[in-house]
Amino acid sequence: MKSASLIHSLPELRLRHGEDRRLRAGHLWIFSNEVDIKKTPLTFFNPGDQVRVVSDRGHLLGLAYVNPATLIAARIISREGTRPIDRKLIAKRLQSALALRERFAHTPHYRWVFGEADGLPGLVLDRYGDVIVGQIATQGMERLRPEVEAAIRDILNPTILVWKNDTGARTLEGLPKVVEVAWGQAPAELEVIETLPDGRELNFSVALAAGQKTGWFYDQTFNRSVIGRFLPSGARVLDVCSYAGGWAVTAAAAGAIEISCVDSSAPALEHAALNGASFGCTPILHRGDAFEVLSKLAIAGERYDAVIIDPPAFIKRRKEIPQGQAAYRKLNQLALRLLNDDGLLVSCSCSQHLAAEDLLATIQSAARHVDRFVQLLYQGGQSPDHPIHPAISETRYLKAFFCRVTHT
Repeated sequence: MKSASLIHSLPELRLRHGEDRRLRAGHLWIFSNEVDIKKTPLTFFNPGDQVRVVSDRGHLLGLAYVNPATLIAARIISREGTRPIDRKLIAKRLQSALALRERFAHTPHYRWVFGEADGLPGLVLDRYGDVIVGQIATQGMERLRPEVEAAIRDILNPTILVWKNDTGARTLEGLPKVVEVAWGQAPAELEVIETLPDGRELNFSVALAAGQKTGWFYDQTFNRSVIGRFLPSGARVLDVCSYAGGWAVTAAAAGAIEISCVDSSAPALEHAALNGASFGCTPILHRGDAFEVLSKLAIAGERYDAVIIDPPAFIKRRKEIPQGQAAYRKLNQLALRLLNDDGLLVSCSCSQHLAAEDLLATIQSAARHVDRFVQLLYQGGQSPDHPIHPAISETRYLKAFFCRVTHT
């Protein structure tokens, strides 16, 4: 009765006529232009307030938190009208997410929570053994942070919890960029273990404070693990936008005789060298802008049996699609010029606004420009610890095309 009373006391966020269709189909976002601001003005709410979302006819659609200052005005967390958004609900979602990862993960190294896809909008948690690194991207989840921390203790009770809240999304939400330790002592380095199909384990080290995102790109774990199936024998491999050398070192473990890494970050390349050394190989390091480095390598006559390009997102907004697609085309052209006949191109994009078919068309266009013939061998997406919410296309963002490249 207490919970029901609490929920009934929540303010109402009423939608305009017909704006409930997308939510009924499963989406969790409510845009500001979908709100009936005459009946429930957004200015009435404070950032992070919890609300009951109702249709224009007054039918309850779920419980959400709001931010009146952003385009996404509210995000639904619960469809039930009898359960409040609290520590107990969050713990249930965390437990469900953990059970999924433990089903397929060989070691405790994975993305534990992937925001909306795990029913916790605005929250990301990555697990590095007994260390959890999290990011909170919204005002609503920031308000729930004490409950999130308590639920993490309830479910996993890790030794260390670090909030690496330094993403641009927080600026849009009116939140400060900050790195904080909830408990424990933040390590300088994070240890990552990835497992190959034959059961061998690869150990990686990456910086926490100076690292990108939450430290590691778990979304490429599965794609990296299968590269050995497509590598030519005794391959020379070039890993472009390599970060800490995840692709290159995995290729070495799969039989590559030489690996090279390209990145603009000196600390990233230092870790690539360390990670290569831990496996018994010494990567050749090229620091600089990927486009410039690849151009210089081509002029120098360098050729490789496999080139992996895994750049940061060139397209962050729809209006950037034309220029972003041109950048992907240019980078693929440069990579193709460096490939030996019968080589392997692994071309990736983490730009959510670039459709898979458009990336493939871009690769084909680049191939025709340099007189190469491309055959698509395998199409990969994000690893299963980044599940896709079928109603939310934004949760499906990663593309990875494995292509055989020959001369025309």
